[in-house]
Amino acid sequence: MVMLQRFECMPSIKRLGTTCFMAVLLLCMALPVAADRIKDITSIAGVRSNHLVGYGLVIGLDGSGDSTNSAPFTVQSLKSMLSKFGVVVPPGVNPSLKNVAAVMIHAELPPFAKPGQTIDITVSSIANAKSLRGGSLLMAPLKGADGQTYAIAQGNMVVGGLGAEGGDGTSVTVNIPSVGRIPNGATVEREVPTPFSQGGPIVLNLNTPDFTTAMRVAEKINAVVGAGSALPVDSSSVQVQAPVNQGQKVAFLAMLQSIEVEPGEGAARVIVNARTGTIVIGSHVRVTPVAVAHGSLTVSVSESFDVSQPEAFARRGDTVVTPNSGVAITQENNPMFVLSSGVSLQDLVRAVNNVGAAPGDMVSILEALKQAGALRADLIVI
Repeated sequence: MVMLQRFECMPSIKRLGTTCFMAVLLLCMALPVAADRIKDITSIAGVRSNHLVGYGLVIGLDGSGDSTNSAPFTVQSLKSMLSKFGVVVPPGVNPSLKNVAAVMIHAELPPFAKPGQTIDITVSSIANAKSLRGGSLLMAPLKGADGQTYAIAQGNMVVGGLGAEGGDGTSVTVNIPSVGRIPNGATVEREVPTPFSQGGPIVLNLNTPDFTTAMRVAEKINAVVGAGSALPVDSSSVQVQAPVNQGQKVAFLAMLQSIEVEPGEGAARVIVNARTGTIVIGSHVRVTPVAVAHGSLTVSVSESFDVSQPEAFARRGDTVVTPNSGVAITQENNPMFVLSSGVSLQDLVRAVNNVGAAPGDMVSILEALKQAGALRADLIVI
């Protein structure tokens, strides 16, 4: 379990000519680690989903389809489809159809999907169709990375976005009307073979590689199933001896995945998101003795204008406007603070907050601590 605390910095003049941004500092406090099921922290090697992709046509649109000039492949696809039904379009004739759109289809084929089962698909326009709302996808094959057809897609579109356009050119768009979904829109035609149906041991892959977790998973399985049943291969894999019979293997895995294991604690890390100013500090972060001083420099530039004109009854001279610029530089005198040996995460944050450092300043302090060798953690910038 993780406790989150939020610290906010109100806008104030902290940078040259700009105001400091609003930032959030997330702090992960150390709490007892709860046991997790093997099902939640591992996956079975070879049991995975596969991505499918296809090309097709959506028809029946209300004038929001592709234009002939910018999408000639839509007309070409339509002619090719009509020729299969015995309809021959004369050469050189390009029908202007605003109710047809060329689309790409993608889906995820789950493991153990059998022929006849259905899967959801996502349909996306690849030309300049304004909306796919109300359209119907014609039969299109979905292929895998090996070029084989694994499913056939067809159905009526469900589009969450919408758009409206006025006669004066104004338009309003809500969400993305050029992308839609078809629930159960594809029928599986081919099964993907998996190593699960073959004999031999089962390999459990950890979602987060860790030597301690791999060792604990193997020890827990050996304690429940029997000594020598599980062997940790590396930091991310555990090999388990499984029954040869398919029915027994399914029952064995159902029992195996329900075993609870206490995962190993993660390495000491500090994650910094430079774009949002978010900082996440792990509970195992430690700092060696070091003194830190951090101040902010503010430069203020003011611009005013004076009017210079000749005195009364003067025969010569013109009235002119003269600029008057002023520059002022101030620097905050933040006190230096000292971090003792082995200081904890909570002490580190408290010391930085006492000097009024904003999350943006916290990033600079952490980078300086890392360069000085005082930060006992990995500093990762994302």
